[in-house]
Amino acid sequence: MTTALIHQQFPDLTQRQKDQFEQLFELYDFWNQQINVISRADMEHFYMRHLIHSLGIAKIQSFAPRSKILDVGTGGGFPGIPLAILFPDVQFTLVDSIGKKIKVVKAVAEALELSNVTTFHQRAETVNGTFDFVISRAVTRMERFVPWVKHKISSRQLHKRANGILYLKGGDLSEELLAFPKAETFALSQYFADPFFETKMVVYLPL
Repeated sequence: MTTALIHQQFPDLTQRQKDQFEQLFELYDFWNQQINVISRADMEHFYMRHLIHSLGIAKIQSFAPRSKILDVGTGGGFPGIPLAILFPDVQFTLVDSIGKKIKVVKAVAEALELSNVTTFHQRAETVNGTFDFVISRAVTRMERFVPWVKHKISSRQLHKRANGILYLKGGDLSEELLAFPKAETFALSQYFADPFFETKMVVYLPL
């Protein structure tokens, strides 16, 4: 798997963005040998299971210039880093409670010269400021996640879709989302043909 699928799905990429996406595998391969942030088995599926999966959020919601996005529990930098490449005029704040993971994220952002990425080693509840959207990738169940971030949503509106959460999740979510009747789910299989995406979704919850 190369970055060809990224170019196919997002045909308006600049050469700089193409170069940045191209560099990601080598950067993560290097850092993963120092600090294990991606399972060894997953590295061979890096572009599909990490980059393309992260960019699935962009298929549901495009971010307006100058908007602010909070990536909670970013781990190795997903979905924040790929989205920061895709939206260079958007400010991304990536947080994780595990320091060694944030060390990798910061190093990757610096290597790619992503001036729109800020990283913090802290929990979501303690982050200062408000954001247009909170993004995350299956950190925990929705009933635990929402209280962490519900006070972090900005009252200003820059998008047609109301501010809120965009959450990458998989599997049967019907029971988990019963408490959130306003939640909408978008199947990523409608955009990406790979079997990996058969049960993968973006959950949108306005807050």
